[in-house]
Amino acid sequence: MLKVYTENLCDAPITEYTLRQMKRVIRETVAEQYPDHKFEVNLTVCDNGYIREINREYRDIDRETDVLSFPMMDFDTPDTTVMLGDIIISYEKAVSQAEEYGHSLKRELCFLCCHSALHLLGYDHETEDDRTEMESKQKEILERLNIKR
Repeated sequence: MLKVYTENLCDAPITEYTLRQMKRVIRETVAEQYPDHKFEVNLTVCDNGYIREINREYRDIDRETDVLSFPMMDFDTPDTTVMLGDIIISYEKAVSQAEEYGHSLKRELCFLCCHSALHLLGYDHETEDDRTEMESKQKEILERLNIKR
């Protein structure tokens, strides 16, 4: 079981339905690999300024980004609820990317949740093989949940 705590720091007009879908994507992504573990994830939606500050502070990159993941990785305790990590999404960046890619904001927010949850689970896209595996997993999860472009 996975508990997702949410915080909206930018008062973005995210519908309750979209927020439920975002949580559902995170739960599905994690449960696929760890169905018996009890995890918690913090999901924060913010503006570009906030995510830029976090990116600068923790990664020494002075620019906004769409999503950041901060894993706490403790996979050896299936009977104890542990914090899996934090997900921080720039709402402004999600809006612009949804427009750029020609799909809904809901789809972009759900994609970013899936992408970031995979990072919390240890997935990366540093090599071509890693990127291909991660993209395949993202596509599979979103299609299974009927979240389409």
